[in-house]
Amino acid sequence: MLKIVSVAVFVGMSSCIKAAGTVPAGQIVFFRSFFAIFPIIAFLAVQGKLGTAFSTRRPLNHIARGVVGVGAMGLGFFALTRLPLPEAITLNYAQPLLVVVFSSIFLGEAIRVYRWSAVAVGLVGVLIISWPELTLLSSGAALGDQEVLGVIAALVAAAISAIAMLLVRNLVQSERTATIVLWFSATASIIALLSLPFGWQALAPRQASLLVVSGFCGGLGQILMTSAYRHAEASVVAPFEYTSMLLGIVVGYLAFGDLPTLNMLVGGLIVVAAGIFIIWRERQLGLERSRTRKVTPPQG
Repeated sequence: MLKIVSVAVFVGMSSCIKAAGTVPAGQIVFFRSFFAIFPIIAFLAVQGKLGTAFSTRRPLNHIARGVVGVGAMGLGFFALTRLPLPEAITLNYAQPLLVVVFSSIFLGEAIRVYRWSAVAVGLVGVLIISWPELTLLSSGAALGDQEVLGVIAALVAAAISAIAMLLVRNLVQSERTATIVLWFSATASIIALLSLPFGWQALAPRQASLLVVSGFCGGLGQILMTSAYRHAEASVVAPFEYTSMLLGIVVGYLAFGDLPTLNMLVGGLIVVAAGIFIIWRERQLGLERSRTRKVTPPQG
């Protein structure tokens, strides 16, 4: 339930950003990151953990994660302002597929044929979703060009986000979740401020309110998501991420009049199926490793 609520809150965040209209990506990242800090700080204060939340021996690792995360976030928000909400959300599902690829390339993890097959099938689904926009390249239409840029931005954001996940994997070995989240929000806010000279725009009160709400939603969503993974195994919780596709379709239609295309539905289902298979496979491998550790006698 916590995971489903967190997904709904994150869809609300995306909806607020889309409803704010065309705002520079760096400006959106600042609002999303800075105002996310407040609910997180309030949550930590209630738990009595605020005093040590920022304590770390690995500040450079946190900053590196922040730089990569800001790149992914900025491109993702750019895509949100150029694409229908359901497509922008669904294209982000390429991220867990790319995590598998990058884990093999950068971390040397052994990936067996089952997961490689799932990645290949999932990327075919991504291509199906993207194909209508990519074929607009030959049309010369201005709107089409914007949609093409949106698709490219969404896919690059998914790739960069996958790299950010590898950095987080490294951080969680020695850092607390609250420390990782707070360092990221603070780092992202500072980096986003550096984009100020490159064309921030004056916001109407409605736009500013929507972006502030998006920040609060981002912080609340992170708290709910973290709590979800504390109460159940990741392999149990993770598949519920895909409920965002259904919520994205409903909200996209009711709020923005976005109707899902056949390509989005077919491609989305393929990507979701591939993602769930990868999660299931990770769980099976985890159980195998646990059994191996139990039957292996201690050395020495």
